[in-house]
Amino acid sequence: MKKFLIKELKTDNLLRELNDIEYDRSYAAQMSDKFRYKNYKIFGLTAAQANILKQLALSVGADCATPRNTITGMIDSADCILGGSISQLQKISVKLGIQPFGLRKLGRQIEQCIANDNANSETKIMGILNVSPDSFSDGGLYENFEDAVKHLHKLIDDGADIIDIGAESTKPFSKPVSPAKQLHKLIPVLDYIRDNKIDIPVSIDTRSAKVAAKCLDAGATAINDVSGLTFDDKMAEILADYECPVVIQHSKGDPEIMQINPVYSNLMDEIFTDLDNKISYALSKGIKKENIIIDPGIGFGKTRENNFEIIRRIGELKTLDYPVLIGLSRKSLLNMPDADNDTKDIFSVALNAIAVENKVDIIRVHNVKLHRMLLDMLS
Repeated sequence: MKKFLIKELKTDNLLRELNDIEYDRSYAAQMSDKFRYKNYKIFGLTAAQANILKQLALSVGADCATPRNTITGMIDSADCILGGSISQLQKISVKLGIQPFGLRKLGRQIEQCIANDNANSETKIMGILNVSPDSFSDGGLYENFEDAVKHLHKLIDDGADIIDIGAESTKPFSKPVSPAKQLHKLIPVLDYIRDNKIDIPVSIDTRSAKVAAKCLDAGATAINDVSGLTFDDKMAEILADYECPVVIQHSKGDPEIMQINPVYSNLMDEIFTDLDNKISYALSKGIKKENIIIDPGIGFGKTRENNFEIIRRIGELKTLDYPVLIGLSRKSLLNMPDADNDTKDIFSVALNAIAVENKVDIIRVHNVKLHRMLLDMLS
């Protein structure tokens, strides 16, 4: 008997595969949703909510994993894993619309997760301009104003969509830099950009509300706060007043202590819930939803293994429904402390390719030219 030939499909373009086997084209789009499977972790349901969700999942041929004692009602809170095809999940979301206990909202959120997954995303490149003397990769290279301006033009010419300027190193074990020292380096560059009518969005990498306000007054358009609004209690209110974009990052402690034995019970869950809490805080302070960008904080209180897990699973953060930024360029996860920056850039591009394939919205990089070539190649 002839051997059957079997190939696993590893593609998001199931519609094309259906067309290739000459499936009925009038129904191909709906059928493709039956072959695309998703698993969603849902946090903090009541026992009643979890039981209803499980029954609805089973009713459409999907399933929902719940804690053992959910059926008895002897738990106050249940984290669940809902799994099924896109078609099944859509049916579940519709059925949730007529359920009690606030489950209509859950149905809408599941619908939004599916919509976000189907949305097209064009990755932007954020070029790094460090004007600090001790940044981990290029400290001191652009501390001089003339060198900073020259590198600014190179980043733009190489294809940067955004420029991120920082005057405070936040590498492991670094100490805070005073607002006055940061502004001494930042303001001349911002004045140059304004005076020469250079039309490119500029983000300022700072944890200081004073620095943020002064730089926004000088023409900066966004703030990148690696502390996630926790270092300076005035930061959130300043950013709300200026109505500017802000990158909110996850970090396990300040740079002075973050790399001292960082431990997680569930890495991605802790990053996910921490970012969700920081988003809620930002919204409560008046920062608009459309101005929030999130960053898992590669290298900020993470082991090398943690960093690689984040890169592989970066797509999970998209379900928070905010643009995702990742900054892994030349960082220690590459494990090449003695390599030159050209070598580090090659491996940074390789890892960022994974992020781009997972629809990350912004990649923060040192070598813009190489990453622009990557995006052009993948487009």
